[in-house]
Amino acid sequence: MNFRSIERIVLYNEGNSEKLEIEEITKYLRQMFGKVPVDTREKPFTLYPEKSLDYARKLASIRIHDVRVETATGEEPLYGEVQYEHRKILGQTMAFGVLYDGFYLQRVFSELIPAGERGFDIVNIFITNRLLATWEEGERRYHLRTSVYGFPSVISTTGIVEAPARPREYYLLKQQYEALGKDLLELKEKFKGSFIDYEDDRLTKVMKGYAVQAVFYAMTGHPFCEDKGCRLYNAHWQEEVIFAQLENEYEFCPRHTEYLKKMRGT
Repeated sequence: MNFRSIERIVLYNEGNSEKLEIEEITKYLRQMFGKVPVDTREKPFTLYPEKSLDYARKLASIRIHDVRVETATGEEPLYGEVQYEHRKILGQTMAFGVLYDGFYLQRVFSELIPAGERGFDIVNIFITNRLLATWEEGERRYHLRTSVYGFPSVISTTGIVEAPARPREYYLLKQQYEALGKDLLELKEKFKGSFIDYEDDRLTKVMKGYAVQAVFYAMTGHPFCEDKGCRLYNAHWQEEVIFAQLENEYEFCPRHTEYLKKMRGT
C-alpha cells in the first residue's frame, strides 16, 4: 500500500458534546501514528471573531430544507437562520435538528485552517455536532453521513447517532409506538445499548476509529476496510459500528495492523 507522508494531525473540536473527550482521541492518534505530532484546537470559529457573522451566513446558506432537493449555494438565507447560526458559533445555543450539505460544510471549515497549514502533509479533522448529508445523484436525494473525508475531513457526532441504521425491530416498534401515542423514550430504553445515542458514554471510543479513518484517507486515499471487525470498516448499521469500534477482539485487521506498525517505525 502506497502512502503519503504526513507531518502533523490537527483536530478541530467544533461540537458541543459533554461526553466527547477530545484529548483522549488526541492521545490515541499519537499512539497509533508514532512520531507524528497531534494538535487540538477548540471552537475554531472563535479564532476569527470579526468574521463570525459572515460564517453564520455561509452556514445558513448550506442548510438542507428538503432531502429531495439539492441545495444551491449563492441563495440568500433567511434572517432567522443566520441569527441561529451566529448564536451557535458564539456558543449561545446547543440546538440540534438542522441538516447541512456535507461537502459545502467541508468548504466552510477549510476556510478556518491557517494558510500555512493547508498542505496535503497536514491532516485537518473537524469534529462537529452538525448533522451531515450528501447528495446521491442516482437516487436524487440526500443521505445522512457520519463523515465526509477529504481536505479537511469532517466527522459528525450527531451523524454517528443518526446515520447508521438502528435494528430493524426498532423501526417496526417505533411505528406502533407512534400510532398508539406511546412514549418513545420507553422504546429507547428497550433497545438501550444496541445503538449509539446522544451523550453516550461510548462516543469517544467510537470517534477514535473514525479519526483514524480520516488519517488513512489523507495518507492513502482509502479510509475503509472490508473486514467488519476492523475500525476502518464502513459501517451502515449501528450494530456494525458497535462491533467494529467497541466489541471486536482486535482493533484493526492484520493488513492494517501491519501498516500501522510500519508507520510507527518511520
